[in-house]
Amino acid sequence: MRARIYQPARNAMQSGQAKTKLWYLDFLPAEARDIDPLMGWTGSADTQSQVRLKFDSREAAEHYAKSHGLDYTVTTAHKRAVNIRPMGYGENFQPNRRANWTH
Repeated sequence: MRARIYQPARNAMQSGQAKTKLWYLDFLPAEARDIDPLMGWTGSADTQSQVRLKFDSREAAEHYAKSHGLDYTVTTAHKRAVNIRPMGYGENFQPNRRANWTH
């Protein structure tokens, strides 16, 4: 059974780093999906493709895959540097502002 170990990238719509610290192990589908002739829905009898395991580190995920005899591939994520602005929006509301509030 094949599996994929990866660390998800951050959401492109926001600058936060939530849900990017954990490593995931997903099982790849073992069979193709088929189309139900009556309703037209797609489905499969492969229940392993619905399983997603969470791990705190890459090594823990690899150890799990090795101990259960899984053939796995590791995908590393591209890390971005954290953008911390010295004077962000929150600085406008500091009580020790140097300039008066203008409006």
